[in-house]
Amino acid sequence: MSVRIVIPSFLRTFTNNTSVVESDGSTVGGCLNDLTGQFPEIKRTLFTSDGELLDYVGVFIKGVDAYAEELAKPVKDGDEIHIIYIIGGG
Repeated sequence: MSVRIVIPSFLRTFTNNTSVVESDGSTVGGCLNDLTGQFPEIKRTLFTSDGELLDYVGVFIKGVDAYAEELAKPVKDGDEIHIIYIIGGG
Protein backbone atom coordinates (compact mmCIF):
# COMPACT_ATOMS: atom_id res chain seq x y z
CA MET A 1 0.00 0.00 0.00
CA SER A 2 1.25 3.48 -0.76
CA VAL A 3 0.20 6.63 1.08
CA ARG A 4 1.64 10.03 0.26
CA ILE A 5 2.75 12.25 3.15
CA VAL A 6 2.92 15.91 2.19
CA ILE A 7 5.77 17.54 4.10
CA PRO A 8 5.27 21.22 4.97
CA SER A 9 8.08 23.56 3.98
CA PHE A 10 9.19 24.12 7.60
CA LEU A 11 9.87 20.38 8.05
CA ARG A 12 11.61 19.73 4.73
CA THR A 13 15.05 20.24 6.23
CA PHE A 14 14.46 16.86 7.90
CA THR A 15 13.49 15.16 4.60
CA ASN A 16 16.34 16.41 2.38
CA ASN A 17 13.93 19.03 0.95
CA THR A 18 11.53 16.33 -0.21
CA SER A 19 8.00 17.71 -0.36
CA VAL A 20 6.14 14.38 -0.67
CA VAL A 21 7.23 11.10 0.88
CA GLU A 22 5.75 7.74 -0.12
CA SER A 23 4.88 5.68 2.92
CA ASP A 24 3.52 2.25 3.73
CA GLY A 25 1.05 1.71 6.52
CA SER A 26 -2.58 0.94 7.21
CA THR A 27 -2.98 3.70 9.82
CA VAL A 28 -1.77 7.27 10.25
CA GLY A 29 0.59 6.06 12.98
CA GLY A 30 1.99 3.33 10.76
CA CYS A 31 2.64 5.83 7.97
CA LEU A 32 4.27 8.33 10.32
CA ASN A 33 6.43 5.56 11.79
CA ASP A 34 7.50 4.68 8.26
CA LEU A 35 8.30 8.37 7.67
CA THR A 36 10.46 8.53 10.81
CA GLY A 37 12.19 5.34 9.73
CA GLN A 38 13.14 6.98 6.45
CA PHE A 39 14.04 10.31 8.09
CA PRO A 40 14.84 9.71 11.79
CA GLU A 41 15.55 13.37 12.61
CA ILE A 42 11.92 14.35 11.92
CA LYS A 43 10.66 12.19 14.79
CA ARG A 44 11.39 14.74 17.52
CA THR A 45 9.39 17.38 15.61
CA LEU A 46 6.27 15.20 15.54
CA PHE A 47 6.25 12.97 18.62
CA THR A 48 6.71 13.14 22.38
CA SER A 49 9.20 10.78 24.03
CA ASP A 50 6.17 8.54 24.77
CA GLY A 51 5.32 8.22 21.07
CA GLU A 52 2.27 10.51 21.14
CA LEU A 53 1.77 13.27 18.62
CA LEU A 54 2.91 16.60 19.98
CA ASP A 55 0.01 18.82 21.04
CA TYR A 56 0.61 21.30 18.22
CA VAL A 57 0.87 18.71 15.41
CA GLY A 58 -2.25 18.21 13.32
CA VAL A 59 -2.80 15.47 10.75
CA PHE A 60 -5.25 15.65 7.88
CA ILE A 61 -6.21 12.84 5.51
CA LYS A 62 -7.58 13.97 2.16
CA GLY A 63 -8.33 17.37 3.73
CA VAL A 64 -10.19 15.97 6.75
CA ASP A 65 -8.79 16.28 10.29
CA ALA A 66 -7.73 12.89 11.69
CA TYR A 67 -8.65 14.01 15.23
CA ALA A 68 -9.76 12.18 17.51
CA GLU A 69 -8.51 8.84 16.18
CA GLU A 70 -5.20 10.42 15.12
CA LEU A 71 -2.58 7.66 15.01
CA ALA A 72 -5.14 4.85 14.90
CA LYS A 73 -7.10 6.36 11.99
CA PRO A 74 -7.04 3.95 9.04
CA VAL A 75 -5.68 5.02 5.66
CA LYS A 76 -6.13 3.48 2.23
CA ASP A 77 -3.91 3.08 -0.78
CA GLY A 78 -3.66 6.43 -2.55
CA ASP A 79 -4.57 8.56 0.48
CA GLU A 80 -2.64 11.73 1.17
CA ILE A 81 -1.61 12.78 4.68
CA HIS A 82 -0.87 16.42 5.45
CA ILE A 83 1.07 17.43 8.55
CA ILE A 84 0.45 20.88 9.99
CA TYR A 85 1.50 22.74 13.11
CA ILE A 86 -1.44 24.22 14.99
CA ILE A 87 -0.76 27.77 16.09
CA GLY A 88 -2.59 29.36 19.00
CA GLY A 89 -2.64 32.81 20.39
CA GLY A 90 -4.85 35.68 21.01
